[in-house]
Amino acid sequence: MDGEPMVDMFLDYLRLERNYSPMTVTSYRKDLEEFERFFQDLEEQLSWETVDSDVVRNWMEDMMDRGNAASSVNRRLSSLRSFYRFALRRSLVRRDPVHGLQGPKRQKPLPQFLKESEMERLLEPGMWTDSYKDVLARTLIMTFYETGVRVSELTGLDDKDVDGLTCELKVTGKRDKQRIIPFGRELAETLAAYRQVRGAAVKGDSAALFRTEKGVRMTDGQVRALVKKHLSRVSTLKKRTPHVLRHTFATAMLNHEAGLESVKKLLGHESLSTTEIYTHTTFEQLKKVYKNAHPRA
Repeated sequence: MDGEPMVDMFLDYLRLERNYSPMTVTSYRKDLEEFERFFQDLEEQLSWETVDSDVVRNWMEDMMDRGNAASSVNRRLSSLRSFYRFALRRSLVRRDPVHGLQGPKRQKPLPQFLKESEMERLLEPGMWTDSYKDVLARTLIMTFYETGVRVSELTGLDDKDVDGLTCELKVTGKRDKQRIIPFGRELAETLAAYRQVRGAAVKGDSAALFRTEKGVRMTDGQVRALVKKHLSRVSTLKKRTPHVLRHTFATAMLNHEAGLESVKKLLGHESLSTTEIYTHTTFEQLKKVYKNAHPRA
């Protein structure tokens, strides 16, 4: 069957039977016309019936080479997939060349993180007052930066979960899994000083480590607001969240030669592939260092 009537039949089906909008039908038409131009330029004798999976793969590669995003390639592939399913059901073609093909994976955005110099500046004692609000905020931020905990893990911490002698933190992560995170002497001293200030400034007998001025456990939202406010003092990142501090912890660990498996355990990741995204971040840093330092870069 001629390719054009076949495509027209499919578009009529979308319009009349599936009630797709004119704009959506036009979008399908454009995708199919683009693929048709591609395979005819590839080989004049090719038709909708004789196209195979290699041709479809070549089309995907060509789109990626021309700078199309994975989401754009996947959308066009979806149009082609729908067309061939329709054509196969109507016996207009003998095989579906798109069957079993996977589109390109969407590239995950690299995690945002603060520079070590920015964190050092923010944690300088001179940047803070002796008020309970400031002591609380600085201790919160230092805890995020030195342990990499999630915001829900931090707000869930009780006093009993922090051992200042062994410098260990017991957190309850996703699916109630518990893990022990070591921390440094500076954080131990900061936590001890915070507790002392809290004892004088805050009433109540909550078991929570981090409490509001009213003496109740801090909520995730309150912690996010506090972190956003203070990260704005040293960073121009669009995202200024507790998760950025988690990213900052992981990136700093890898930049200082911590093993990927160790960072995975500290972060409480189920899979090593989740942790591997931070290696891309450190590699991007490495490329910048190379570009700035190498005389022929």
